[in-house]
Amino acid sequence: MKLEYIIIIIVLVIILLAILKATKKDAKLDFNKLVELLGGKDNIIDTETNLSRFKVTLKDVSKANKEGIQKLGAKGIVEIDNQLKIILGPESKQLKKYIDGLK
Repeated sequence: MKLEYIIIIIVLVIILLAILKATKKDAKLDFNKLVELLGGKDNIIDTETNLSRFKVTLKDVSKANKEGIQKLGAKGIVEIDNQLKIILGPESKQLKKYIDGLK
């Protein structure tokens, strides 16, 4: 009787871990893709964050793929001169740290 419960609990734990692994995004992969969509790390001059907004100054804004950035999960993008203000949510600070680490 106890063995059946132990087996059921083990199976449920395995299923839970599989679901968590499937739904968890690898932030570094997303960040790598975002850096590519911004025209590469050499195109990025400066970055700033303000709550959920990520502001990036670029050498050449035309190299940025705004449509691709939106598909990656940005909630909005505003272009002003050579800057993009991207609404990313709570990942903005992590992205800034990641990009600063690339330089």
